[in-house]
Amino acid sequence: MSDTRHTLRIAQNPEADELLGRSPLAALVGMLLDQQIPMEWAFTGPYTLAARMGADDLDAREIAAYEPEAFTDLFARKPALHRYPSSMARRVQQLCQYLVDTYDGDVTAVWEGASDGRDALRRLNELPGFGKQKAQIFLALLGKRLGVRPAGWREAAGHYGDEGSHRSAADITGPESLAQVRAFKQEAKRAAKAAAPKKETP
Repeated sequence: MSDTRHTLRIAQNPEADELLGRSPLAALVGMLLDQQIPMEWAFTGPYTLAARMGADDLDAREIAAYEPEAFTDLFARKPALHRYPSSMARRVQQLCQYLVDTYDGDVTAVWEGASDGRDALRRLNELPGFGKQKAQIFLALLGKRLGVRPAGWREAAGHYGDEGSHRSAADITGPESLAQVRAFKQEAKRAAKAAAPKKETP
């Protein structure tokens, strides 16, 4: 596995961001946790989890083999790693078990074995807990922040791969871009709500 370190600023916490930059599994777990909670909270989760496991990195085999109730306790202990610690602990273990079963526990094999961007997206989309949108965002994160750029990765990532965009975690380089991404998400939510068909009152 490569020991190349990249600089990420998603967690807005130096230690947590340092882990995200050197650990592909930490970045992937952060992406999995990034739903229904602030991005900083989600992407700090891998660092907090590693610390609670007494390690300086995450290991797919160790997580997959962890006793489920004890693993849930790691998530639920205050401050909790997620708003829904039990379900997200289960999802993280399912993700790591899949990585063990399918890629021998090597998370980088998910994209390093891909023939091109579309194939990388397909492989990411097959991960437990990853739908198309989450897979596209992580593919954009790989390309924009982690130096993983299979042919056609921008196209496969859709608008998340656009240069100069502020749509997702893949575009965060500091507090200013975090605020821009947050504003974009809030506007998208407002637009979706406005476009939703209104229920008729009886």
